[in-house]
Amino acid sequence: MAAPTQIEKMMKKARIAQRSFESFDQAGVDAIVKVIAKVVYDHAHELAYEAVVETGMGVYEDKVAKCLGKSKVIWNHLKDKKSVGVIGRDLTSGIVYVAKPKGVVGAIMPTTNPVVTLMCNAMYALKGRNSIIIAPHPRAKKITGKTARLMQQKLDKLGAPANLLQYIKEPSLALTQELMKTVDVLVATGGPEMVKAAYSSGKPSYGVGPGNVQVLLDRDIDYNDAAQKVIYGRKFDNGIICSGEQTIIAPKEKYTEVIEAFTANGAFYIEEQATVDKFRQALFEEGHLSLNAVGQSVARIAELAGVEVPEEAKVILLRSNDRDDDILRKEKMFPVITTFQYDSFSEALAIAKKNLTIEGAGHSAAIHSNNDEHIESAGIELPISRLVVNEPSSTTAGGSLYNGFAPTTTLGCGSWGNNSISENLDYKHLINVSQVGYPQRDKLIPSDDEIWA
Repeated sequence: MAAPTQIEKMMKKARIAQRSFESFDQAGVDAIVKVIAKVVYDHAHELAYEAVVETGMGVYEDKVAKCLGKSKVIWNHLKDKKSVGVIGRDLTSGIVYVAKPKGVVGAIMPTTNPVVTLMCNAMYALKGRNSIIIAPHPRAKKITGKTARLMQQKLDKLGAPANLLQYIKEPSLALTQELMKTVDVLVATGGPEMVKAAYSSGKPSYGVGPGNVQVLLDRDIDYNDAAQKVIYGRKFDNGIICSGEQTIIAPKEKYTEVIEAFTANGAFYIEEQATVDKFRQALFEEGHLSLNAVGQSVARIAELAGVEVPEEAKVILLRSNDRDDDILRKEKMFPVITTFQYDSFSEALAIAKKNLTIEGAGHSAAIHSNNDEHIESAGIELPISRLVVNEPSSTTAGGSLYNGFAPTTTLGCGSWGNNSISENLDYKHLINVSQVGYPQRDKLIPSDDEIWA
């Protein structure tokens, strides 16, 4: 008989831990969930620094803000939610809802966002009384391991079951694939091939699709305010967040005013297509993002393109050539924005829809507008799972204290993005719910004639 593999050993421990954890009451569960967030909050500076050093991506200050912000907003979202026993009663239908664990959760980590993604997935898994096994990205295994060990230490002090949270110390594709086929449910955050593998594993899976956030700028808005928010969102963590702004679509007659607002707030605008071509060639390789550019600074992006850009520039603004095959219509995971012009608002929607069809369908879009009809028409017409209104998409599409999106690091893209959910991943996706149906003796039963009237 063959000796058990590393994953089989981890699974055995995870199942023992999960069965023990299943007996915890709501207060005990919430104490464990809270400490996961508090680890990232308390160690935000060192974890952010080590993530930048190991991965070579992003911005230290922004990663600190991400650690502090996400830990607060997710715990604030979870702390009053029921996930143990009876979690709801519908007096109208006579249905009682009872939460049950899913079992062992497998979580596949990205290299772009290793700390808060681990935190988010662990909080949601543990909120449902599951155990969790983390598969780090090989290029972020040190920071992922450190974050997991800090969490394990705190869990031990709380008296949590041993091995409730585990991680693969030396990750490999083979181990990750074995994990995918073994756990009860998967959360896969990473590149399209990894997400596709998760959905092909034979296990229930939650994955993400690529982002390509189209930003619609309406008429009669404060372009200075919009420019500040878009630039903040685009430059955050050097543009590696999937919900980061990618393209601005501005009214033709206001285009000069819009560009002036953006340049006044730190954007460097390039319209001449021969120069824009240098960025096309430097930032994409064979139709895909260049790994040398992902998560890099404006200065590094300019260096790769061989174009001189002012040192103080926060983002680079590139005028699209409007061709259907312009590669700049695709997702750009660096501080670069593409610009388009429109005559009617319906044309603006058509441009956004075209770009999303090329890449990013199902993810997110943003609009800066005071016109409710335009805002709702964007929500109706665009193939997106979320529309951010008058805020930086990068830092709010994944939930914030100021909107109603569930705070998360996994943004589902629906069937457009080949995903199983068209909303933000939440703890509710990592619990099973049993429904208890009571008979409704006093319910008025319609006649056949009334039913078919």
